[in-house]
Amino acid sequence: MDRTQKAEMVKSLNGLFADAGAVVVAHYSGMTVAQMGELRSRLRKAGASFRVAKNRLAVRAIEGTQAQAIGDLFKGPTGIAYSKDPVAAPKILVAYAKENTKLKILGGIAVGSVLNVEGVKALAELPSLDQLRSKIIGLLQAPATKVAGVLQAPAGGLARVISAHANKQAA
Repeated sequence: MDRTQKAEMVKSLNGLFADAGAVVVAHYSGMTVAQMGELRSRLRKAGASFRVAKNRLAVRAIEGTQAQAIGDLFKGPTGIAYSKDPVAAPKILVAYAKENTKLKILGGIAVGSVLNVEGVKALAELPSLDQLRSKIIGLLQAPATKVAGVLQAPAGGLARVISAHANKQAA
């Protein structure tokens, strides 16, 4: 790479670190091209990405961003998984690391908090943003359903009493 390409790479990585809700750093040594493709495909489906960058350029790129605290993780063959959703990238990466032991999670950062390996795994266990939204909508709709049931109950009870009274008189 010449200097202009390096400068563009640093600028691109800086924007990535500034905009990401979560960044996870992992070693990928020994993984095949097919395995990397599978990992990238899974991340893409979840709205996340995986990128390999030179460590020196990554360390330069994190200056002035929330990810500055994880600069010491960039040693060896490192890959960067990132997503706007703070849960998406860690969830996919942790699941893939369980299947493929060659992928080693080193740590990361999410919403300004530095995470070690256990922190990334704990973050991966949280429900995604879409799942949380659906739970909130379900909670908001539940009271309306209950109110409708309560309002219909007296009318139904009254109808049953009238029906029983009519049946009694007919007999």
